[in-house]
Amino acid sequence: MRVAAIQSSFIPWRGYFDFILGADIFVFYDDVQFSKNTWRNRNRIKTPQGSRWITVPVRHRSLSQLICETEIDEKYNWRADHLRLWRENYAEAQFFPDVLNLLGDLGLGTTKTISDLNIELTKKICEYLNISTPIMLSSELALEGTKTKRLIDLLKKLNASTYLSGPSADAYLDKEALQENGIQLEYKSYDYSPYPQLWGEFNGEVTILDLIANCGPQASQLICSNSPNTIIAPAPTSE
Repeated sequence: MRVAAIQSSFIPWRGYFDFILGADIFVFYDDVQFSKNTWRNRNRIKTPQGSRWITVPVRHRSLSQLICETEIDEKYNWRADHLRLWRENYAEAQFFPDVLNLLGDLGLGTTKTISDLNIELTKKICEYLNISTPIMLSSELALEGTKTKRLIDLLKKLNASTYLSGPSADAYLDKEALQENGIQLEYKSYDYSPYPQLWGEFNGEVTILDLIANCGPQASQLICSNSPNTIIAPAPTSE
């Protein structure tokens, strides 16, 4: 059983959806600390002037605030600004109507926190891409411990034999602890082919909706990495 767990992101890039696709169970790690100025509440789109950020305003009240506690700041008419930017920069894309359909009303009336919004949009995009991986929230699992111990608690509760992680986690994961608990560590490969794109030189570090705007349903065939994942810490074999 390969389990992947990662914090939610605002309409993330295609590698995030490849990550979900590569797991048997995907977990939104939503009850961990919210970090300002990260992918949690912003992402990038392409424009004639280069890539630019689109950001959802949030109420960040304390350093200990969790992602699932971080409310969207409704003082700003950010939804209108976002939809205007999408129309200004993607109206010429062949499948732009698909993007507008996926964005919908950007969670108006149905989402209170940035976690709610991210999860709602991610699930809609997964359905569009024909990704059927079961999805859970870490807050549903009553996890104990901190750092790698907490992760191991999550993995054990889901009967994981393999933990699929992004390679950036190498700096803080306790690989020995995973091995001692019979869990193999595997790092996701992010190696993707370019696709037809508006506005000059190709830039793959933008939201998945750029891929959908330009390629439509074919996007589901363009989200898989060209390179295999890397097994970092194999689970010990029983004698």
